[in-house]
Amino acid sequence: MGSRRTLVLDTSAFIAGFNPSAVDCDAYSVPEVERELAKNNLLKHRFQAAVDSGKLRILQPEAQYSDAVGEASKEMGDMRYLSEADLQVIALAAQLKDEGRSPTIITDDYSIQNVAAKIGVNFTSLATFGIRLQLHWQLYCPGCRRKYPSDYKHKECEVCGTRLKRKPQAKKPVNGTS
Repeated sequence: MGSRRTLVLDTSAFIAGFNPSAVDCDAYSVPEVERELAKNNLLKHRFQAAVDSGKLRILQPEAQYSDAVGEASKEMGDMRYLSEADLQVIALAAQLKDEGRSPTIITDDYSIQNVAAKIGVNFTSLATFGIRLQLHWQLYCPGCRRKYPSDYKHKECEVCGTRLKRKPQAKKPVNGTS
């Protein structure tokens, strides 16, 4: 048998309902993602259930990888947009890659994707991950919280000028085989 696919999950993977138990992969995340999820009891319980079942391993990346990712994120201009959890996720993927694995970061975060590409780590977004969830996106302004339709043509908020972001408005499981 070939080596199993390795996934590294960021906070958005859990928020969008990604279930490590539903895929035949080695799934990893970092302690800081667990801390970010602590704000939501349901997500925290899902995360802990995946850990308890052995489907999700939590690893702290080694300092040399964290340092390298910090430098790459500064170089790419993404440092201010990355949380500590984001940086740890990228660093863990880099470490697993150096250990000979073929890791893919599961994230919708453009800054994570940008830095991952810089250091040669694969990534995929949840929107295109495929058959697990169908997502309906809501555009919103992170500054004034105004909501916009998903087909809104402009990139900035018409009220305050802040660059718009998107979040899942509705999630629907895609029917598949049991």
